[in-house]
Amino acid sequence: MVNYREIIRLKSLSHTKSHIASSLKCSRNTVAEVCALAEQHGLMYWPLPVELFDDDIKNVLYPGRITESGRKMPDYDYVHKELARSDVTFTLLWCEYCEHCNIEKAIPYQYTQFCDHYKSFVYKTKATMRIKRKPGELMEVD
Repeated sequence: MVNYREIIRLKSLSHTKSHIASSLKCSRNTVAEVCALAEQHGLMYWPLPVELFDDDIKNVLYPGRITESGRKMPDYDYVHKELARSDVTFTLLWCEYCEHCNIEKAIPYQYTQFCDHYKSFVYKTKATMRIKRKPGELMEVD
């Protein structure tokens, strides 16, 4: 995915398009296109508003490219709670998700995308499990 905010930031610091492309691991043509579109839409001035995220910048630069995949997003809060139970696997939860989608006549994600979206959910929410005990009651050694 293209990091539009970082391209605009580096360009405002007078970096060359080649340097920006190599540092962000994208093509020079992409950098040139984003810079040209950002100038047209008045986004070349740094800092950008804090409430303007990469998706918002993409929608401003490419208004015709907004597409919906038509796929139903799983309830990852439920998935995370269910994974804490014994004998529950990703495959089992994915099968349940597919059954719900078939009942609702929605298009489900395939297994790999299901897992990738879950990983990003865990990263964004920093979902962790807490061990409830009194301090000094037990000692754990790695």
